[in-house]
Amino acid sequence: TEQEEGGVSRRDFVKSGFAAGMAAGMAAGGVVGASDEAEAQEAENVMGKWWPSEWGPEDQAGASNRITPAKVLEAASLIQRGNIYRMGMVLEAGVPTFGARHVSITIPGGPTGGPFGEQELMYNDEMFSGEIGQVGSQFDGLGHIGAKVGNTTRYYNGYTQEQVGGSYGLNMLGTEHVKPFFTRGILLDVLSLKGGDRLPIGYVITMDDVIQTMRKQGISEPKEGDAVFFRTGHMKLWMKDNAEYNKGCPGPGATVAKWLAERKVACVGGDTWPVEAVPGENPRRPFECHIIWIVMNGIYIIENQKLDDLAKDQVYEFAWSFNPLPIKGGTGSPGNSVAIA
Repeated sequence: TEQEEGGVSRRDFVKSGFAAGMAAGMAAGGVVGASDEAEAQEAENVMGKWWPSEWGPEDQAGASNRITPAKVLEAASLIQRGNIYRMGMVLEAGVPTFGARHVSITIPGGPTGGPFGEQELMYNDEMFSGEIGQVGSQFDGLGHIGAKVGNTTRYYNGYTQEQVGGSYGLNMLGTEHVKPFFTRGILLDVLSLKGGDRLPIGYVITMDDVIQTMRKQGISEPKEGDAVFFRTGHMKLWMKDNAEYNKGCPGPGATVAKWLAERKVACVGGDTWPVEAVPGENPRRPFECHIIWIVMNGIYIIENQKLDDLAKDQVYEFAWSFNPLPIKGGTGSPGNSVAIA
C-alpha cells in the first residue's frame, strides 16, 4: 500500500516538502552527515531554456545517442575475466513501489492451455498488472518527467505536454526511441568510503564524496557516454523493511547531478528507488536530479539496481549492457541490466 504502518509514503514526501522524512531518515543507517550549506545553496537550480537538443529539435533518443561504435569498443576492452553480474532485482508482488503503483502476476487456468497431441503438451501464460516501466528495477525514459516553464509543462528537447501526452501511450518520447546501451559502466561505492551498514536516508552525496571515492577505487572520472552507478547500501532494506525503504533515501544532489551532466554521461543508476537523495538539498524542489538529467539533458535513470556483488568483487569499471523494451509510448522499461567484467 502507499501508506504503511509506522512509515511515510513517497507521495507524502512530495506533498509535505519532505520535512517529516528528514528527521526520521537521518537517524537511520550507519553514517551521520549531510551536504554542507554552501554546496546546497550552489546546487539550487533555476530553470532556463534547455532546448533544442544538441541532436536537433526533433530528437527523441537523448543521451542514448552517445553510444557510438567507439564507445562500444571501449566498453568491450573492459571485459577481462568474463564475469557477468545481474543488476536487476526479482520482480514480484510486494516490492517497494512509489505512491499507488502496484505489481500483480497471475497464471490464468493453471495450466493456461492444452493438452495438445499424444504427449498432452500443456502451457502456462502470465497476466501482468502494473506500471510495467515504473516498478521494480526499472528504467526512466525521457517521457517520464516534465517540468513547468511559465505556464507550459515541457519535457526533454522542449516538447510540450500537448505534444507528449497520450492516454494510450505517450505520443512522443516513448521508450521505442531509446537506443541500446553497451558502454563503460562505473561503480561509485560511496558506502565503502563512508563506512557503516548503509548511508542514512536523506544523506546527500557531495562532490568531495565522489572525488574521494574515485581516488580510493583508482578509477578516472566519468566520460561522455558512460553509465554511472551509486552504491549507498539502501538496497539492504528491499523486501525486508519496505516502509523504511520508501521513506526516502541517500543519493547524489543537484551539484553532483550537474557535474555528471557536464561530463555528458548517458545514464545514471543506483541502489535506491529514485537514485537521487530524498529529501534533497532543497525541500521546495523535489527530484531536482530527475529534472537536470532527464528533462534538461536527456540522460536516463535506472533505479533499484543490485550493486553489492560488484562491490564485493571490487569491480569498479565494466562493460554495461542494457536494451530497454521498445514499448511504443512507454514511460520506462523493466531494468534488468548486466555488468560484464
